[in-house]
Amino acid sequence: MTSQSEQEDVDGLQDQLNAYMERKGLRSTAQRRLVSDTFFRARGHLSIDDMLALVRKRDPKVGYATVYRTLKLLVECGLANERQFEDTVTRFEVAHHDSHHDHLICLGCKQIVEFEDRQIERLQETVATRFGFELVSHKHELYGLCEKCSKTRLNM
Repeated sequence: MTSQSEQEDVDGLQDQLNAYMERKGLRSTAQRRLVSDTFFRARGHLSIDDMLALVRKRDPKVGYATVYRTLKLLVECGLANERQFEDTVTRFEVAHHDSHHDHLICLGCKQIVEFEDRQIERLQETVATRFGFELVSHKHELYGLCEKCSKTRLNM
């Protein structure tokens, strides 16, 4: 079940996508709308294969190329972030312009945990200022083993 605020978020993202496509002279197709709607409702960091599986639950006829091109379009218009963590699989997440988060990535099970920490953000600003940089953006990724994988490793 989708809450009213979730639906409003998805509708707002779809409106932004539609406005972008109109400016670029691109058509809004049913399959493109299905892929973008599925993406905007999804959680986490999704590969193209993950997205394809989710989309095909709703319409088995949607092809890989349609999913790929739609995700690239979402990145191009600023509605998705493209990430490549250490496993080299390209993953996509919804770009929320009003928030920023960093990532903890487990090298064992590949779990990705999003986190926010104001102290880390302030420290990054301090370091940038010290070296005369004006920060525009950054990606903070910490790699290690989650609690479960650490315990499994110790028990071997």
